[in-house]
Amino acid sequence: MTHLPHHTVSPAQVPGLPLRAGLGLKSEHFIEVLETRPDIGFFEVHAENYMVAGGPFHHYLGLIREQYPLSLHGVSLSIGGEGPLDCEHLARLATLIERYQPQSFSEHLAWSSHGPVFLNDLLPLTYDATTLNRVCAHIDQVQSTLKRPMLLENPSTYLLFQRATLDEPDFISEVVRRTGCGLLLDVNNVYVSCINHQRDPVAYIDALPLQAVGEIHLAGFAEDTDSLGDRLLIDDHGAPIDNAVWQLYEQVLVRTGPVATLIERDNQVPAFNVLQAEAQQAERLLSQVTA
Repeated sequence: MTHLPHHTVSPAQVPGLPLRAGLGLKSEHFIEVLETRPDIGFFEVHAENYMVAGGPFHHYLGLIREQYPLSLHGVSLSIGGEGPLDCEHLARLATLIERYQPQSFSEHLAWSSHGPVFLNDLLPLTYDATTLNRVCAHIDQVQSTLKRPMLLENPSTYLLFQRATLDEPDFISEVVRRTGCGLLLDVNNVYVSCINHQRDPVAYIDALPLQAVGEIHLAGFAEDTDSLGDRLLIDDHGAPIDNAVWQLYEQVLVRTGPVATLIERDNQVPAFNVLQAEAQQAERLLSQVTA
């Protein structure tokens, strides 16, 4: 099955996010952001939190969108699911994008639904030809419906499938080549997965289609041990960014140049100034690369 890209324009050529650091917008920070107007490059929100007609979330997002660029991040399209995409969900997403005109839209390389059942998780895929064709077909459908290229985020994983025939970076590279989508490079996910599977994070990054990176994510992780006593990292977005992830981010920027970078914190959300300090740290690294 041959896929031809619906979009011949690369993500770098599409007017997008500023080459700065941004923050995930949390409801507890709405009023502070509006009152203080902090120097933040952009804000990102989860699309599913805004798939209603009105309410306070839309009220505040509308006001903040007037002041800041916006990135929209989906968490439940189930791009890798075996069944067809939920057309009603995709239609709501298209309505949301039309309403806010975000500079970027992204989703995960994962699945989260089976038939009528939705699982509140981002589950891993088997990297083989069948999955590749299915993922490409779903991305083609998303991009055709939304009339824009999307960014696909690399996952954090905790297991590998024996019947996989493609390495993850090779799978992602082929998806990007076939569909013309961009890559959301989650540096924390790279580090988490590579530690869990005893891989070299830098080698993983070098195998990705870095020319397609349209946004970078940074986040914190939790640490545990597996049944064999080996180190196990969990992508929980509930802690400050680890020094190892900051170091890997620097190595990424050397390869990509400056890229819009998001600081993610979804659990144990601290005061706004704590998140802003991490954004400022990313801005310093972006400025060094630009210089």
